[in-house]
Amino acid sequence: MSETPKPPTWFWIVSGVSLVWNLLGLLAFISQMTMSPEALAALPEAERTFYETVPAWATVAFAIAVFGGTLGCVALLLRKAWAEILFVLSLLGVLTQNINSFLLSDALSIYGPTVAVMQAMVIAICVFLIWLARSSKARGWIA
Repeated sequence: MSETPKPPTWFWIVSGVSLVWNLLGLLAFISQMTMSPEALAALPEAERTFYETVPAWATVAFAIAVFGGTLGCVALLLRKAWAEILFVLSLLGVLTQNINSFLLSDALSIYGPTVAVMQAMVIAICVFLIWLARSSKARGWIA
């Protein structure tokens, strides 16, 4: 019985940093879901309206994005190949959420161009994590 190759140190560092990144997304989701009526009322009118009109499917997509990414990073750290499917689900969640934010709502005019840059970065990280999981599986680092 052969032993599976051990991942290099950078794999653990990237996986750990990616977990922290995804935990920040999870905290953002929890903050949005538990926002008090007082906190919501304190937002500028455009932001408040944006939050109040988010459809349920976009909220579910947000949940899939952050939980998929977080659990995918945990799977990487546990050296499990199912990390890849979790990262794919996370990317699909992000893209679905962006349909609401950019096509059905006007997040760009509410939050400015920074929101587009941030979402592009989120998508790039999702794609990178899918690549990392596939590459790690091909190298035998995860199974």
